[in-house]
Amino acid sequence: MLRTTALLAALAAPVAMHAQDLPTSPYLPLAMASDAANAALEACAAEGHNVSVAIVARDGNTKVLLKADNSGPHTASSATGKAFTSAGLGRDTAGLAEFISTNTANNGLRDMDARLVIQAGGLPIRIGGALVGGIGVGGAPSGAIDADCARVGLDAIGAE
Repeated sequence: MLRTTALLAALAAPVAMHAQDLPTSPYLPLAMASDAANAALEACAAEGHNVSVAIVARDGNTKVLLKADNSGPHTASSATGKAFTSAGLGRDTAGLAEFISTNTANNGLRDMDARLVIQAGGLPIRIGGALVGGIGVGGAPSGAIDADCARVGLDAIGAE
């Protein structure tokens, strides 16, 4: 019995050591994503704008998509594309649009992935300095308003 226990302990030790060596990475919990999306949607609704809000994880997959009553048919795809762009490139979409327009050599960024939407209203989600996702808002009368609502969502979860 003692021999069996010693053998099992010896076999398990390397596994435990390797498990401790595995990398870990921060992620955006669903509850936080939902809170951010709700806050952004409510901020735009308070100003009379029927928008969609999307939150994507760092890998670009949609975690939350909220579509306000009477929002336009294009708003969900716009919001999702803006969130995807911000998460994938780690930049706000308004700044990215400006970067491309002032550096025509970077026009190819627009065609890099069909899911990219390079218009104001998308912000990266950073928590504790780590990029964990993106938020996108689509459907307000301007991209600046979309971005303001997205910022409210980030503020609601303490994101940078």
